[in-house]
Amino acid sequence: MLQPGWGSRLAAFVLFIVAALSDLWDGHLARSRDQITSFGKIVDPIADKLLLVATIVPLYMIMSEQLELAGLPLFEGIPLWAVIILLGRELLITTLRFFAASQGDVVAARTLGKRKALAQNIFIGAAILWTAFRSPGFAAPEGRAWTWFAGFHGWFTTTFLCVALVLTVLSMVLYLGVFSRILTREHP
Repeated sequence: MLQPGWGSRLAAFVLFIVAALSDLWDGHLARSRDQITSFGKIVDPIADKLLLVATIVPLYMIMSEQLELAGLPLFEGIPLWAVIILLGRELLITTLRFFAASQGDVVAARTLGKRKALAQNIFIGAAILWTAFRSPGFAAPEGRAWTWFAGFHGWFTTTFLCVALVLTVLSMVLYLGVFSRILTREHP
């Protein structure tokens, strides 16, 4: 994704989609085969966080350093405060998850957390594609259809950034409630 050409960013988009879909497929297989483990409950959310960090940081860098690649409605690029919210929540919840595990409590992903991850993945995929379409060497097709698609794509990306931010904050509040009950409970 850090390569300047649109082809390498399109390849990054495809790689991201494969990684995101493999995460969904892995979870589906574990549930359908009743092979959910405590290890998987801890490692799967960590893999989600690594995918987020490996994509949101380069996207932020690209859009803030190369302003011609930004241009998203409302925010232009990805605001720093949004990156802090997205990554800060993950750091906080992962730290609390490890602490709870050290106390013998495994906190699996909740439905709201899974929806948050899905919204983040849709946003990130759309943002990677956005940078590919705006990168040097990409020849945008002429005509109304492309103009309409480019406008739609920009608003789609911005909308999913907003949805991801709202779900990130809501899921953080939910998990903080779960962890507060765990941490205030007496352990032997």
